[in-house]
Amino acid sequence: MAQVPPPGSLIVADWYQCKESKEYFNKILHKKRRKTFGLLASPMMPPQVAVDTVHYKIFISGKSGVGKTALAARLAGLNIPNMHHETTGIETTVVFWPVKLRESSRVLFFRLHLWDCGENALRRFDHLLPSCKEQVDAVLFLFSFTDRTSFDDLSNQMAKWTGPSVVKVVVGTKFDLYMHCDVAERDVREFQRKWRLPVLRAGGEVSDGLGDVAPILNCLAENLWHQDCVAAGAACQHSQQ
Repeated sequence: MAQVPPPGSLIVADWYQCKESKEYFNKILHKKRRKTFGLLASPMMPPQVAVDTVHYKIFISGKSGVGKTALAARLAGLNIPNMHHETTGIETTVVFWPVKLRESSRVLFFRLHLWDCGENALRRFDHLLPSCKEQVDAVLFLFSFTDRTSFDDLSNQMAKWTGPSVVKVVVGTKFDLYMHCDVAERDVREFQRKWRLPVLRAGGEVSDGLGDVAPILNCLAENLWHQDCVAAGAACQHSQQ
């Protein structure tokens, strides 16, 4: 993976709060709620507004019960299931997120295709993990702040994804349940220092706004775009040589 860019260095992180972004974010909202997009659906912009869409495949990794399905629903603005049940196979969710590039002021729609697969299903069926790895662009590694074993298991999770061209982001779930916290902030800081990966936080409640998902979606978008720029520069340099 290319070196992680400083947050906000490539994209305007708070752009979703700016007045000029409403024209774009209105295409993913309906009555202040997020629209649901199927595999073939996409936001429709007016003909005079040309916006390119970039496509990425994201796999969500983590122990059973850390909240992989809940996070996918959260990022897509869907209802989170009240009862936990193990994902029996592969479930996919499509998330669209408009982003403004800082240097060029260009606006892009990021189409994030989230893949979620149950831990037990991955163990039982050998073909599932290769399917999830195929043409994957990024992995969200999840742990729960209420489950110390899920945090200690992060290194085992990341060992399965050794490819250099995969963006890696760590998300700690159930951060709002601080009364039951089993992972200390000093442990998170030490992990960040050792692995040099961004560690983001997600709670359990879903709000009607975009502020609760913006940090994760912006982080994904920025790191994915940075990796593409590095790859494009390397390809250009190679062709010149």
